[in-house]
Amino acid sequence: MTTLKDLSRHLGLSVTQVSRALNDHADVSEKTKVRVRDAAKSLNYEANVLARRLVTGRSGIVGLVYPTMPDPSDSWYFMQFVAGLSKEFSRLGRQFMLHMPDDAGDHLDVYDRLVRSRSIDGFIIMTPMVADPRVNFLRSRSVPFVLHGQTMDEPDYPFFDIDNMAVGYDLTAYLADRGHREIAIINGNPGASFVERRFDGYRQALRERGLPNRAQFEAAGMMTADLGLLETVRMFQSDGPKPTGIIASNLRIAKGIISALNAMGLRVPQDVSVVAHDDKLPDVSAESLGSGLTTTEAPLGDSWEPLARFLNATLDGAPLSEVQEVGPHSLVERGSVAVR
Repeated sequence: MTTLKDLSRHLGLSVTQVSRALNDHADVSEKTKVRVRDAAKSLNYEANVLARRLVTGRSGIVGLVYPTMPDPSDSWYFMQFVAGLSKEFSRLGRQFMLHMPDDAGDHLDVYDRLVRSRSIDGFIIMTPMVADPRVNFLRSRSVPFVLHGQTMDEPDYPFFDIDNMAVGYDLTAYLADRGHREIAIINGNPGASFVERRFDGYRQALRERGLPNRAQFEAAGMMTADLGLLETVRMFQSDGPKPTGIIASNLRIAKGIISALNAMGLRVPQDVSVVAHDDKLPDVSAESLGSGLTTTEAPLGDSWEPLARFLNATLDGAPLSEVQEVGPHSLVERGSVAVR
């Protein structure tokens, strides 16, 4: 079995240099990192987790506590999330562990048990809530973590996110600036921070343009086609104004919206315009919906590398400024919006 010393002798580098290269330290050149990784692969080197723990007090393992077994319709998201993170942590020389409790909730007892066992060096937190108890718990225990998203507070922790307030704002402004005055939004689960940020952006865009913010034009729930269909039917069957433009928080919701409009004999975009946010996931595409859906885009797959890199850097003591990032999104115009 190849050891770190064997790898060191083979490369003519010190054990420390080899170790730091394998763990992606910033003070090692990219050329050296590639050379060390190639040699480790050719010599079938595998890090000794037990030895690392004895020397450093760390296990070399990072974890994700996934809230519950995903619905079959979400299996593609679950697999991409887990496979993407696992691949990136493997590249950094760390092991990735998935823990799935058997009940819903914030699972602070699970985090407590894992922290006390000292089996996990740090955690990835997904879908943070407005005020997330997981953040406060791990911070109180001085346990490293990284968020896929943010809470609503000023972030004093590592995270990778997109500007979800801007997403809500941009989609609303796009419709409003093309003459739409009655604009609805169908969003994700209430309480999730990204959902509240998108609502905030939507309301700000309406407010700045003097447009009505109608309670009946805001809907939230599990991000499925069924939600889009049912909420669209509700809006058009209720008394009062009807939306001329609808924002969907993902493409599944948009698919349901378009199905409902078609069933009611309403055309996109001639009668109702539809826009959406697109995470670039494989089960539905913006191009396949009607004549093509105008969207904001930010591929979810672009999150895995920075999330792994930021947690790895946090474990190595990186300053906060190096482990926080708001990624970009773009707006892509297609054929789903008509000028009023």
